[in-house]
Parts: sequence; C-alpha cells; structure tokens
Amino acid sequence: MARTHTLLLTLLSTILILIVLARVESAAVKDGKDSEAQRAPKQVFMPASDASNFFKHRSRRSPRTSEEYYAEQRVKMVTNKRRREHLEEQNNKHENYLEEERDEQYERTREKNEQWRQFHYDGQYPQYPHRRRYYV
Repeated sequence: MARTHTLLLTLLSTILILIVLARVESAAVKDGKDSEAQRAPKQVFMPASDASNFFKHRSRRSPRTSEEYYAEQRVKMVTNKRRREHLEEQNNKHENYLEEERDEQYERTREKNEQWRQFHYDGQYPQYPHRRRYYV
C-alpha cells in the first residue's frame, strides 16, 4: 500500500512538472520568431571554399609578404625608440641625482675643513699650512 502511494505521488508530481514546463518559454530554445537568431548561424559558419582558402592563405612555414615584414620592422623600431628614450630619461635622472649628491658632499666636506682650520688656527702661522714656506 505504501508503495502504491509513493508511486502515485511521484507520477503525479512528474506529470505536473512536465505540464508546467511545457507552458513556460525557456531562454535556451526560441520559437524562431526572432530574426537575429536566424542570422547568427550565417555569421558563424562559412562556405567550404572560403574555409579552405582561409587555411591556404598562409601556412605556418610560408614566407611573409613584404608588407607584413615592413609592418613588423616598423613596430620593432618604434618599440626600440621608446625603450631608448625611456632608458635615456632614467640615465639622465640618475646622473642628475649623482651630481647633486656629489655637490652636497663636496659642500659638506669643504665646510668641515673650514671649521677645522678655524678651530685649530692659533694665530702664529699662516692659516693654510700648504702655503707655508720651508727653509732648510
């Protein structure tokens, strides 16, 4: 008895689901009323002659045309020029930085030496020892 109830219940539920699904229009299947759906396969597929010409046009080992070669060369030249300009700009920035660092270091060293000379000067000799004359 329990088996018959479950069997009837499952049959009724499947019939109900099928009836409901038959009435509903799904997004995956269209009735053909839409003209865009009919045009789409024409755009995806091409005639066999065009397809064979597409693959015969240029195989992997076939030589490139001169236009393709020159276009690639122009692209390479432009990228090399950009790379050169970028590296030159970076080099200039680094040189300017180094020059400023050297100038600051020179100025600090000069100030330190000047302070050392003033601190150690006792007034008896000329201030710069390298200008002193030695008599033997």
